[in-house]
Amino acid sequence: MRVLHIVGARPNFMKLAPVHRALQQRPNCEQLVVHTGQHYDFNMSDVFFQELGISAPDVNLGVGSASHAQQTAQIMASFEPVLLEHRPDIVLVYGDVNSTVATALVCAKLGIRVAHVEAGLRSFDRSMPEEINRLITDQLADLLFTPSEDGDANLAKEGVSPERVHLVGNVMIDTLVRMLPNSDKLRPKDLPKRYVLMTMHRPSNVDDPEWLKCLLKTLGEISSDIEVLFPVHPRTRERIQKLNLNGTGKIHWMDPASYLLFLSLQKNATVVVTDSGGIQEETTFLGVPCLTMRENTERPITVTMGTNRLVGRDFGKLRAELRYVLDGKAKKGQVPPLWDGNAATRIADVLCNLN
Repeated sequence: MRVLHIVGARPNFMKLAPVHRALQQRPNCEQLVVHTGQHYDFNMSDVFFQELGISAPDVNLGVGSASHAQQTAQIMASFEPVLLEHRPDIVLVYGDVNSTVATALVCAKLGIRVAHVEAGLRSFDRSMPEEINRLITDQLADLLFTPSEDGDANLAKEGVSPERVHLVGNVMIDTLVRMLPNSDKLRPKDLPKRYVLMTMHRPSNVDDPEWLKCLLKTLGEISSDIEVLFPVHPRTRERIQKLNLNGTGKIHWMDPASYLLFLSLQKNATVVVTDSGGIQEETTFLGVPCLTMRENTERPITVTMGTNRLVGRDFGKLRAELRYVLDGKAKKGQVPPLWDGNAATRIADVLCNLN
């Protein structure tokens, strides 16, 4: 069996690594990795291959940054000849980035089977580009690997045949479980005993100048009670510099962290404030309080079972929820079923039993 993996953005790499490793242990399984180049910054891409023990991609499309339409079109045009040359038995796409939907569409046009890892997630907010990518990819995919039961329910409502759907658990947690012991080696010596770990990158947040100004002001206020660590996403840094904004107080500005360093920062944080999807999952597994600055989430299980709370874009609510955490009243959560470090093995079992 020839399997072709598609990766393009930072979260994809953590999902690829355990699946690639699980398939390496199966006989007669040939694998190729195609990196679209959607994220091309070293700290957002190459370093992840190094830390996760993934060999260099077999193909790099080198697409780079562009508008959603341009990037999706460029990936499709660049990927088609690669697909025709290698003719895999199945293509694995991960998550909800433009690389995911672009390559799935090319496969569907050429009659090559597609498996979607992390299928069925829904925010029910079509203003999010990722939601459009998820909806289209799940309709095109021949196999849908879901991380939690809500994914199965969403797909059933959308008319996806249950024979195509496989509840396998969360492959990001596979990587977390494997790498967590190594993260302690990268714990900074001068790390504060208590701190807020901050990440923010979604266009709906950082592209709003007034909101971004309020965020930095609020962070300055928060840092009078507890220090704030802020690894700054390239997009966010660009917006801050363009607006000539500067935070005040004890805000520690950092470059984008490698996977292991960021894992160490999450594990030891008092609370994480984010608009990221994957971080909601990782903090739930780690038992670290998470405050998500979004009105909705495609990972509701992190709210219903985990440590996550949605605070929207409301800075008053953010301050109130932070106060609960600092007063020792943080939400207690549970690890969802099948988030046990073995999701990739279950995926490999399904793939290796295909006709």
